[in-house]
Amino acid sequence: MGKPTGFMEYQREEAPALSVKERIEHFNEFHEPLSEKEQKQQAARCMECGVPFCQSGLMIGGMVSGCPLNNLIPEWNDLLYRGTWKLAYERLRLTNNFPEFTSRVCPALCEKACTCGAHGDAVTVRGNEYAIVERAYEEGWAKAQPPAIRTGKSVAIIGSGPAGLAAADQLNRRGHAVTVFERSDRVGGLLMYGIPNMKLEKSVIERRVAIMREEGITFRTGVNVGQDISAQEITEQFDAVVLACGASNPRDIQVEGRDAQDIYFAVDFLKSTTKALLDSGLTDGTYISAKGKNVMVIGGGDTGNDCVGTCVRHGAASVLQLEMMPKLPDTRAANNPWPQWPRVCKTDYGQEEAIAVFGSDPRVYQTTVKEFLKDEEGRVKGAVLVKLEAEEDEATGRLMMKPVEGSEYTVDVELVLIAAGFVGSENYVTSAFGVDTDARTNVATETGSHRTNVEKIFTAGDMHSGQSLVVRAIRDGRECAREVDESLMGYTNL
Repeated sequence: MGKPTGFMEYQREEAPALSVKERIEHFNEFHEPLSEKEQKQQAARCMECGVPFCQSGLMIGGMVSGCPLNNLIPEWNDLLYRGTWKLAYERLRLTNNFPEFTSRVCPALCEKACTCGAHGDAVTVRGNEYAIVERAYEEGWAKAQPPAIRTGKSVAIIGSGPAGLAAADQLNRRGHAVTVFERSDRVGGLLMYGIPNMKLEKSVIERRVAIMREEGITFRTGVNVGQDISAQEITEQFDAVVLACGASNPRDIQVEGRDAQDIYFAVDFLKSTTKALLDSGLTDGTYISAKGKNVMVIGGGDTGNDCVGTCVRHGAASVLQLEMMPKLPDTRAANNPWPQWPRVCKTDYGQEEAIAVFGSDPRVYQTTVKEFLKDEEGRVKGAVLVKLEAEEDEATGRLMMKPVEGSEYTVDVELVLIAAGFVGSENYVTSAFGVDTDARTNVATETGSHRTNVEKIFTAGDMHSGQSLVVRAIRDGRECAREVDESLMGYTNL
C-alpha cells in the first residue's frame, strides 16, 4: 500500500497550525491544509507493512490499539497516493459514517499503532483522512443518497451525538424511517456543544446533518424525551427505540466551599461559549466569561485542555490546570511498547497557547483541591491546594493518590471549571423507559449486545459503555443499528 519506499523518501509533515498570536484571536479551526502534492507524499509513506495494526482496533495491554472502526487505512492511503480521490472517499465511507468529524477530533489511535511509527514517525493517517473527506465535499461526492426502498419500519433515536447519528445513518440507509430526538436547540450532542469550535467548526456538523435530512432522516430538536414527550408515547409510535443520550452526568468534587458561586462544570462552560458564539458571535453576554479572571481548571484530559484554550481566547488573567496523577514520561516506557496506546505526556493546543501567553505550562501535577474560599458575597476567591503522593493500596495493589501532610498552599481564583469526567447516564431518561442500569449508571445490556431489559429498547454510545471517544461512539452506534435492523427484519445486511 502506498509507495514501497515512501517512508524512507519522505518525512512526516502535518498540516501547519497558525501561530498562537493569530489563532487565539478567534474561535475558528487553525490548521492550514497541505497541498495536493504534499498530501500524496504523506500517503506514500504508508509502508505496505503486511500486518496493519493501524486498522486493528484490538485491546492490547488494556487499551485500544488501532482504529475502533477498522477503517481500511492502507487501502485509502494507497488510493490517495495514486490520485484516485473519489475511490479513496468511497473506501473511507465504507467503515466510517463521519470522517469529517473523526479527522478533526479523534486522537488518532491508528497513528499510535502505525508500523512506521515503531521506530520513526507514523503516517499522517488523520491528515490523509481529512484531505480525502474535504476533497469529497469540494467535488460534490459527499451528497445525499436516499435509500431506494423503504421497509415500513420506524425507529426513534434519542440523542444526536456521534452514536445516535451513526445509528440513524445506518438504519436510514437500510430503509427504515428514522426520527432523531435532541433536547438541545441544535443537532450534534457532544459534537455540537461538548467540543469547542476551534477543534470542530459547527458548520462541519451542519453540512453532514443537511445531507442526512435530504436522505430522509427527521430531526426534532428542543424535545426532551422523558419530559416534553413521554417514553410511552415514543414506544407506541415507533417499532424500535435507541437510547443514545451520552454519559451526561459530570463528576463532581466534594470539598468544603464547593457551594461557592462561579464554580462550574466544564461541559456547561464550553456549551455556554459555543451557544453564544453561534447565536450572536459572543455579543449577547449569555456565556460564562473568563475575561480578566484567574481561572483554575480541575482535570487534565481533553476537556480540561479545551477549557484552557477557551479561557485563553476569553482573555483570562491566568490559567491553572490541576492534574491528580504524576506527569507521564515524554517517551514510551519499557512496559508500554508499540503498538499499545502510548502513555506519554502530551502538550495539546490549549496548553501550548497558555505557555505562549502566560509564559509557563498551566499544568500542576499530583495536586488537588482541599477547600474553596469564598468572599463576602459567596463567590469563589481562592482555593487551598494540597500535593498528592502515590501509595499502593494493600488490599487491591492499585496505586492510590494520598494527600501529603503539610503540603497545603493557597491560590487566588475567581473562576473554577471542573473537568473531572462523567459518571454515567441521567436517570430521568433511564427511569422513563424503565431500563436497567449497571453500577456505573450506564444502561445495562448483556455482553456484546445493545438490547436492554425492555422490549424493543436498545442503547448505544457513552450511555451504553461509559465516557469514551467519538470514534468508539460511532462504532457502537453502527453495531447497535445492526442489532436493531436484525430485530426488525429477521436478518441484517448492515
